[in-house]
Amino acid sequence: MNYYVLLLALLTGLGSGTAQAQRRSKVKIKTEAAPASAASRYQPLFGGLSVAAAEGVMGPAFLPDIARSFPSRAEASRFFSTKGYEYLTEGQLDTARYRFNLAWLLDQQNPEAYRGLGIISSRQPTPDAAITLFAQGLAIAPANAGIMSDLGASYLLRYKQTRKKKDLEQGLTYLEKATAADPANATAWQQLAQGYFLREEYPKAWEAVHQGQSLNMTSIDFDFIGELQAKLPDPRGMFK
Repeated sequence: MNYYVLLLALLTGLGSGTAQAQRRSKVKIKTEAAPASAASRYQPLFGGLSVAAAEGVMGPAFLPDIARSFPSRAEASRFFSTKGYEYLTEGQLDTARYRFNLAWLLDQQNPEAYRGLGIISSRQPTPDAAITLFAQGLAIAPANAGIMSDLGASYLLRYKQTRKKKDLEQGLTYLEKATAADPANATAWQQLAQGYFLREEYPKAWEAVHQGQSLNMTSIDFDFIGELQAKLPDPRGMFK
């Protein structure tokens, strides 16, 4: 299954934000940034700018507008991260990236800002940027099973590219923690199955497949099932 699709599947159930946020779905963002700086708004975390520099890119009207529209910067940040996910599921990646950047700018302790940017960065040829962003989010919210799963899947992808055992073990560690923290996450179970497959632990891979299948059949990657069957027929005989 496409790695980006796997990450998008994790968005299910995140919700569309509070009713108050929905009422503000047409909040306008005014900017007076110089053209040379405007492009950084569409780079993850404003391209590495400091918070003060990023605020400068947004222009002097930005923070006063936020103060008039929201009771706190933290609530504004949650609003923009929610909108970021909405744009992400619609495939509007630049707009989504911009909204996640705003979420970060307003509250650097909002883990969803890093997660959203990480999911978008997973479209890059290598997962390095996504790993960095997911790790930043997990440092803020170490019990967040969704980010654990994202990070684990990213390490598995890097292992497929580098064949470094450390990446495989890191990926499995995060995915095992993710499924322990959220046993109902069918996609994480399927990702864990792929990790066990890469470690040539085929019986454990089948156990993870069946666990995910029992939760949600749509999580099944039938191309992967074919590869697993070639190594070990399904012990339960459900997949033939």
